Amino acid sequence: MLGSEYTWLTLALLIVLGLIAWKGLKPIIAGLDARGERIRRELEEAQALREEAQKLLAESKRRQRDAIEESKQIVEHARHESERMRESAEKDLEESIERRRQLAEDKIRQAEADALNQVRNRAVDAAVAAAATLIAENLDDKRGAEVTARSIEEVAGKLN
Repeated sequence: MLGSEYTWLTLALLIVLGLIAWKGLKPIIAGLDARGERIRRELEEAQALREEAQKLLAESKRRQRDAIEESKQIVEHARHESERMRESAEKDLEESIERRRQLAEDKIRQAEADALNQVRNRAVDAAVAAAATLIAENLDDKRGAEVTARSIEEVAGKLN
């Protein structure tokens, strides 16, 4: 007989499995395929995001290196500029000291020349006065006036 219960159960199970395979296998496979495709897209997107993050990291590191290099150049330029300014200030100071020294020496020379001229003028005045006194004592009035006038003219001519 066809009749054992296990046979009917097996036959019912095969029919149910056949119906599931016939009607439900396509949607299950389509759902699994869609889920697999969605996972694949998410993985590709994650990979693209990772690559972009690596590019941004590399760009950031490059910018940091460039900034460090630029700051080193700025510091080096500032050092050179400060050295140049120091040398310029030293040179200006030396020139100023030299100008002041020269000015002081010029003032000293002028003071010496003025003092020498004053001494000469006083010596001339004293000599003229002494000569006038001697002549006045040793000459008569007429002759004394002539000699005095002639002597004063000679002395004045020699001074000028």
